[in-house]
Amino acid sequence: MPKVLTASRVRVAAANEAEYLATLRELTQFAEARGQRIWLFRHATDAQLFLEFSESRSEMSHRAQASRLPEEIKLEKKLQTIATYAPDAWELWTEVPLTTAES
Repeated sequence: MPKVLTASRVRVAAANEAEYLATLRELTQFAEARGQRIWLFRHATDAQLFLEFSESRSEMSHRAQASRLPEEIKLEKKLQTIATYAPDAWELWTEVPLTTAES
């Protein structure tokens, strides 16, 4: 089954960066426990611009769709208050396998 990914542009004010990183680290622990991955990248010349990649095994298990624990929901809401997500931040992208199965 193909993996599912979101690639989210996120703007974080310098004053909120430490809280943003701590919150995302905490959320990542929940994600890893259920086989999801979260990666974070910073723009090379704009220190307040980040890319969050969130990967899961399926659309229904993805961070943008899955049922989650109350603690995770709280963390996601916190991220929304300390960072600005681009309008297309939660578009789901489905993996396209580039290899074929051998017979």
